[in-house]
Amino acid sequence: MEVPRLGVHRSYSCRATPQPQQCWIQGTSSNYTTAHCNAGCLTLSKARDQTRNPMVVGMAATVVLEPAGRCRWDEPVRIAVRGLAPGQRVTLRASLRDEKGALFRAHARYCADADGQLDLARAPALGGSFVGLEPMGLLWALEPEKPFWRFVKRDVQTPFAVKLEVFDGHEPEPQAEQLLGVAVHDRCARAGCAPRSSYLQVSLGCLGRAHVFPRPRVVLDTASRGVRLWRLGPFPGIIDIFGMGGGLLEYRASLLAGHGFATLALAYCDFEDLPKKFDTIHLDYFEEALCYMLQHTQVKGPGIGLLGISLGADICLSMASFLKNISATVSINGSGFNGNKPIYYKETSIPPLGHDLRRMKVAFSGLLDIVDIRNDIVGGYENPCMIPIEKAQGPILFIVGQDDHNWRSELYAQIASERLQAHGKGKAQIISYPGTGHYIEPPYFPMCPASLHRLLDKPVIWGGEPRAHSKAQIDAWKQILTFFSKHLGASPKL
Repeated sequence: MEVPRLGVHRSYSCRATPQPQQCWIQGTSSNYTTAHCNAGCLTLSKARDQTRNPMVVGMAATVVLEPAGRCRWDEPVRIAVRGLAPGQRVTLRASLRDEKGALFRAHARYCADADGQLDLARAPALGGSFVGLEPMGLLWALEPEKPFWRFVKRDVQTPFAVKLEVFDGHEPEPQAEQLLGVAVHDRCARAGCAPRSSYLQVSLGCLGRAHVFPRPRVVLDTASRGVRLWRLGPFPGIIDIFGMGGGLLEYRASLLAGHGFATLALAYCDFEDLPKKFDTIHLDYFEEALCYMLQHTQVKGPGIGLLGISLGADICLSMASFLKNISATVSINGSGFNGNKPIYYKETSIPPLGHDLRRMKVAFSGLLDIVDIRNDIVGGYENPCMIPIEKAQGPILFIVGQDDHNWRSELYAQIASERLQAHGKGKAQIISYPGTGHYIEPPYFPMCPASLHRLLDKPVIWGGEPRAHSKAQIDAWKQILTFFSKHLGASPKL
């Protein structure tokens, strides 16, 4: 059954219908009741057998979402249900399919109040994927049906359609005949849903080849790097780099653009004609992207911000240490050490620390735990494999998950702070989150506790406890936006 989407059928968002209207859903053999309200929500409620449950006879449960219509993934949404019986027990289920068709689901059990209403901002979940007062729990608790599958948004032009269903009762596996109402909520990156954004395709090797598209378009290769800009400007500029998973990930850059930052999502391997694997890291490649951003008329100088996670964070720390005009750097679970590949910049190089796979452990779950496979840090902050972050011109913010199982991020951040202090730079700014794993994403992204490791080709654990990890993602995102606004200049309100 195809469910109309919020924000698409505009007639459902501007008026209320006093009485539900009967309609035939093509392709089914059942009569359905449609109801809509001025909050922009839509439900489909199946006509019920009066002998089944007298409490729900004739009821059309209405799922209310505020704000109605599409919104960015990092924005909260208020979820409520109206039209229930007083004290009625219901189960809410959220589900979506990613761009490769993988199914993600979460559910929670609730009881309506004395007025037959349910507001997830006030009503605690009684069980399911989470318990307690968690207004956004149905999103951050989404889990993949396919084992070891990470939640990733690759096409920022299209939203994720989150299906929200309301079922009668607290059955472990709700059945179709228990369905009371359903709505579809579109969540997207800013570039995928805002008419105010545009996309600029440029060729760094030939700056004359620049084209501005009225709608966002994703194009990135060795010679051309994409930057998402807003029509007003100039704006503070940020370069965004992910880890060794490779490819082009733009969802974080797109969300940053929604907060007024001209953001360049930079791929460095396994994308179009970039190499599938890399044996060395040459900072000249990243310097070219930095120079482009500094020269662009829509990017406000005099410096650029850097944001990276995992290996991407270590690349950002290396850029900040060797390149000029970098005003602020954020490292999300970086190490501050050169891990496995040598880093080169002109005549300077940083040797790799290396690792020993014999240090791998098998966790209780049966998955591999790689947290201790790196070689020991002989000499502490004076180890030659450490990135010389004391040379950075701008401040550095370390975002750390205390339960990171990729490596010991908290220990590495402390060593980085010791190095800065030893060179007269003062303590590093470290924000450390308990119960938080390796993949610290924007708010409300589901946690990835384990997935396939690109180099080992085996599933490994990344750490984290879902509730604590979710809280950390919300706070870390606020800290990142505040940090960049302070050191790059306040971004305009869009």
